[in-house]
Amino acid sequence: MRSGYRPLSSTLPRPQRAFAQGSFNLPKLDYQGFEPSPYDDTDERENVEDLLEGGQYPNLSAPAGPIFELGKVQFDPPAPLVSLAVSSDLLVMGLSNNFIIMIELSHPEHVVKLPIQRKPNEMTLYKVFLDPSSRHLIVTSTQGENWYLFRGWKKFKQLKNFKMVIESIAWNKAGLLSSSNSTSSKEFLVGARNGTVHEALLDAEEDFFKSQERYVSPVFSLPERPPITGIHFQLLPPLDPKQAVVVITTPSRIYQLAGSMDKRSEDGNRLFASLFAKYRDTAPRIMELPGNTLHSELHFFTSSADQAQSLPKAMAWMTAQGIYHGTMNLTSNSDDFIDSAQLLPYPAFDSSSSSLRNGTTTTQDPLSICLTEFHFVLLYKDRVVGVSNLNDALVYEEALPLKPNEVVRGLTADPVRKTYWVYTDSSLFELGVANEARDVWQVYLDKGMFDVALRYAKTASQRDQVLIAQADRFFKDGQYIHSAQSYAQCSASFEEREALRYYLVARLERTRKSDLTQRMMLATWLVEIYLARCNELEDIAASESVSHDVEDLRTERTLLEDELRQFFQTYKDNLDTKAVYELIQSHGRTDIYLHFAMLVGDLDRVAEHWILEEEWIKAIDVLSRQAGHELYYRFAPVLMRQAPKETVESWLRQPALDPLRLVPALLRTQSLSPSLPRDPLQPNYAIRYLNHVVFSQGHTAPTIHNLLVTFHVSCSAPAGADEEGPLLRFLSTAPSDPLTGKPYYDLDYALRLCIRAGKTRACVQIYSKMGLWENSVDLALEKGDLELAKINADMPEDDRQLRKKLWLKIAKYVVQDKKDIKSAMAFLDSTDILKIEDILPFFPDFVVIDDFKEEICTALEGYSAHIDSLKAEMDDTTKNAEAIKADIKALRNRFVVIDAGDRCTECHFPLLARQFYVFPCQHTFHVDCLIGLAKEYLSAASLRRIIALQNDLLKTAQQLPQDRLSITNPMPGLPASPAPRNTGQRALLSANFAAPVQNSARAANSLGRNILSAGDKLRDLIIPESLASVVSAGMWSTGLDRVIWSTGDKGEKDDVTRKVEKAREELDELLAGSCPLCENVVAGLDRPFLKEGENDDSWQI
Repeated sequence: MRSGYRPLSSTLPRPQRAFAQGSFNLPKLDYQGFEPSPYDDTDERENVEDLLEGGQYPNLSAPAGPIFELGKVQFDPPAPLVSLAVSSDLLVMGLSNNFIIMIELSHPEHVVKLPIQRKPNEMTLYKVFLDPSSRHLIVTSTQGENWYLFRGWKKFKQLKNFKMVIESIAWNKAGLLSSSNSTSSKEFLVGARNGTVHEALLDAEEDFFKSQERYVSPVFSLPERPPITGIHFQLLPPLDPKQAVVVITTPSRIYQLAGSMDKRSEDGNRLFASLFAKYRDTAPRIMELPGNTLHSELHFFTSSADQAQSLPKAMAWMTAQGIYHGTMNLTSNSDDFIDSAQLLPYPAFDSSSSSLRNGTTTTQDPLSICLTEFHFVLLYKDRVVGVSNLNDALVYEEALPLKPNEVVRGLTADPVRKTYWVYTDSSLFELGVANEARDVWQVYLDKGMFDVALRYAKTASQRDQVLIAQADRFFKDGQYIHSAQSYAQCSASFEEREALRYYLVARLERTRKSDLTQRMMLATWLVEIYLARCNELEDIAASESVSHDVEDLRTERTLLEDELRQFFQTYKDNLDTKAVYELIQSHGRTDIYLHFAMLVGDLDRVAEHWILEEEWIKAIDVLSRQAGHELYYRFAPVLMRQAPKETVESWLRQPALDPLRLVPALLRTQSLSPSLPRDPLQPNYAIRYLNHVVFSQGHTAPTIHNLLVTFHVSCSAPAGADEEGPLLRFLSTAPSDPLTGKPYYDLDYALRLCIRAGKTRACVQIYSKMGLWENSVDLALEKGDLELAKINADMPEDDRQLRKKLWLKIAKYVVQDKKDIKSAMAFLDSTDILKIEDILPFFPDFVVIDDFKEEICTALEGYSAHIDSLKAEMDDTTKNAEAIKADIKALRNRFVVIDAGDRCTECHFPLLARQFYVFPCQHTFHVDCLIGLAKEYLSAASLRRIIALQNDLLKTAQQLPQDRLSITNPMPGLPASPAPRNTGQRALLSANFAAPVQNSARAANSLGRNILSAGDKLRDLIIPESLASVVSAGMWSTGLDRVIWSTGDKGEKDDVTRKVEKAREELDELLAGSCPLCENVVAGLDRPFLKEGENDDSWQI
């Protein structure tokens, strides 16, 4: 690689890496109370004292390293470079052949080259503009054509409404950086060459009804129409703007405008419409610096530019007379937002050389400028210059390594990543900001701003020089206490410290207690004097220990330390704890540091110190002194790892500790790291503590119980010990939830752990607790543990069938797997559930019977006795059945005596007028009346069955022979009754019981039609008259005690007749199975007294 050149791959992704060694600063460990010294390790305070002679300030050289460093990038553009823009690590180059080259600095090997669809003779590229988010690119030409590219597009799109030569663009940085996925450019302002300001909005989202140009419209025009060389606006607040400040520059003027913002709406209002409308009749604030140049630039510096809500701190305007700069005050109540505005003339250079000389000098106008935090960077046609914006001093100058006829184009900066780039027509340079704050402390020291100078002082010598100057200034101004404090911190001599100590102690004792500030300052000063004297005595004793007796010095130091401790005890309320800590640390007095921390109750620091020193017992002792428990939780992991026994013992003495917060520390005791395994011979103190929590304190949290199971499973036992013993004891004795009866630990989780670790007996026990008896017995048999299988087989005490099944599994295992007949016989003695016949199927086909002959004989004798008892029971059952048959036969001969004048209970007509039923309750009904009552209380299923039987009987009635005599004269000698009054309502029954079959057929046809049309109204489908005719054919019944009078042929009946008789019997059983009046009393309890449509006023009061 050529000297002075930098490869693109090394400079572009991390621009500052090439210039500043150690720029990747890793975060340092920050332990409170153990902060690093502000001085470098190589800086010795006594060395600085040697340099101080005669009260003169040391002439200390500044640290090595330039402020800026210029490096050439190894990239040659394929055509002359016209314009360059960099933002958010995206570098865009506009070439004279109307090609655009884009390089993402995080991946510099990928170079994107896109053409603009215009030939060089048709369009001349002028400038490229890239927004802060690097998603929107606008290219303008000298002909007024403008092109737009959204990041990710493959080609440019022409902005047909942007008919202007763009000189500057003000982007909405807050809106663009806060919406990383948006395709909108947000509202931005465009400064044109014709002196007009346009507001525009672009959106790269593809929309058939909208173009990417949402709108562009002029909002403000400058008088005399000069080109707008710079424009910037700031929304306040950035993300929810209510107001805005706009700064516009021309080659000779700067304008400041401010006003409220318009709310965007669909009616075409623009964001800046109201702001610029304010200045139609009123002139904005104008600052004019006339000159003969047509080029100027406007730049702003923001400290946290990558933050969306960051605000600019400073501005710089390049004019013909110099750099007009100042700080931004965006909250100003006036119309001037630039504070401390100054005009910095351009530096003068030797006309014959690029270096500064004392000879003839000339002033040149720069081509471009950039603004950093502390400097102005000026680009000339042959060099780059840096000027401090704190004291206007020229601090950097470097010539550009140009080739013949190479033309410098400009200087650009990445406003987000703070990188700076110089470009010519054929080269690209990176200006690295290596050590910009190198001399800042000296500038502020010269200005008397000591606090700021101390902030930027990097070495001990720089800090010491600032403190000496500050102490001198305090002393000169009569601030003697502040002066003494500053002298104490620096290397300047301050005589009679002992006399001063006694004086300050006496002064502190006389100071009123209400003067808190004075007492604090005096006490702090005294602490510094005590510490300095202790260190001085220690240093003298160390240096003279070889040649002199230093026992007196050591005694004096001990007395002084005791006096300091007593001073802390007396005046601890007047001391600032943080300040005292810093003082003690600066003197390296660890013993005093710990004493003071204990005195003020800062046990956190003391414990942390002992832990860092690996003094674990002392750290635990400090924890036991605290009033709360937070330190236990904080230091539990490291203490449990390093001193588990002592840590657990201290926990056991604190019953108020929350075990859940100690779980991370308990986990540290396990073999989490292969390099630090736990010694299996050492007791597991985590299990000891958890056992105490579970069994002594009664803690029921599932996390604790699960953790204890985990430790039992994972811990390895010493050689010769039962590995599963502790685990089995815990599983059997672990407390259970009184509501559910299950243990507090998760059974599924414990089962998974035991299966994974191969803990068979534990798995069996867990299966038993889960109620999975078969699994537990199978697993026990699989591992050959017969006794464990027996124990689990007797667990389901309430389920004899399951117990027998489990014992059969064990028997099968004993007989078939072990093939031990004698053991199988002995196995039968251990349970009363199995018999010899239960296990016989498991024996092999060819086995000697002598081994279990006695058991078989015993079983056969038992079977014989059981058979005899069963026979006796069968005889008793047969006798009972015969008795029941006799009783049933006797019931069929029962009869009821009816009076000739008895009437139907329902219709009150003479009972003997038609067929009737008589019930044991002495209720009597005609057949049709009984049917009408029964259908009201019968269930839907009974009603459907009655309808089906009714239809079947009516259809088959024609096939049966009819004996009209038996129907019309059922009882010889009984005269026929006159027809009742409602004969017209009964179609099938007459006074002499006549029921023609033809009418029954017609009724059946009518009934069929009614069934088809009535739907689900079952009760309406039952016709009492029709049903009575089919029921009464050949039968006259009295219900349960009915007398059968049949005049039909008693000969052999055919199949149809038997079917009809069977249907009639079933229908008779449904209708006359019980008395409808007695049954209706129970079935109608939930029915209203009045039917629907009835009115009864007798209940009214």
